[in-house]
Amino acid sequence: MLGRVLLVTGKEEFLNAATVQAAREAVLGHDAEAEVADSPAADLSAATLGELTAPSLFSSTRFVVVRALEHLTDDAAPGLLAYAAAPVDDVALVLVHGGGPKGSGHLTKLRKLATVTEHKSEEVKPSELPGFVAAEVRRRGASIDGEASRLLVDAVGHDLRSLAAAAHQLTNDFPGEQLTADKVGRYFGGRAEAKSFVVADHAFAGRREKALEELRWAMDNGTAAVLITSAFAGSARGLARYKGARRGLRDAELAREVGVPPWKLKTLRSQAQSWSDHGLARAIRAVAQADADVKGAASDAAYALERLVLTVAALRD
Repeated sequence: MLGRVLLVTGKEEFLNAATVQAAREAVLGHDAEAEVADSPAADLSAATLGELTAPSLFSSTRFVVVRALEHLTDDAAPGLLAYAAAPVDDVALVLVHGGGPKGSGHLTKLRKLATVTEHKSEEVKPSELPGFVAAEVRRRGASIDGEASRLLVDAVGHDLRSLAAAAHQLTNDFPGEQLTADKVGRYFGGRAEAKSFVVADHAFAGRREKALEELRWAMDNGTAAVLITSAFAGSARGLARYKGARRGLRDAELAREVGVPPWKLKTLRSQAQSWSDHGLARAIRAVAQADADVKGAASDAAYALERLVLTVAALRD
């Protein structure tokens, strides 16, 4: 790490942060007295870059993170590129780019430098989330079976940070043990199936009363409103992709094209028979409105979610 530049790229913020943290721990493991500095790229100038990378009175070793590289100004870019071409031996510089086309010109120049190593945070597909959970559990010295991994994804949702936190909590409660579906179910109040994904499944299947019952239970037990709208959005996207997917594919191929785990196809097949393209388009708009409502556009999140359940269930043919 020292005397080089680490370029971290990708839209997965959690994975980017984990890479930066691992690099920080490596430098501090080498020199526990190393100074740590952190700056947004938009605030960078030739002068501030010099200050960040110069040795201090307390330590010659420095760990410097420059975040949101996509916002690097044209004035600061030449200085940063010049430094990256000839980094200081006792400094580890990490540059984080959040993905997208902005700032791609700077990335192209950085990638050509022999002193720059790139780490790409690839987007995790829904079908890969159980594997992500298993890796997080293993990293903490425990293990988890496939059914338990899927159950945890269903219960918590698709947010990587939330899944990692859930894995951390489970391994703390069951240190070094095999995590089973029973343990995951007990940890989530004995009814992990009543989480946000099941509310969405009931609504898209037209089971209005059941969806409302599970919604009220989930809200009463602290499930965040944004996780419920996220589950509805995921269900709508999965259904739209399933309806638009090529026919004649094997289940494994179809799951990859739709972007869901193979076990989810049975639910999508059942739902797709009762949804028209027009109804699905209206449901997607309803989900978007509910998501805006629970994030502040409306004063009553519970009412917004109940309205979403009723709307989606009614749109089913």
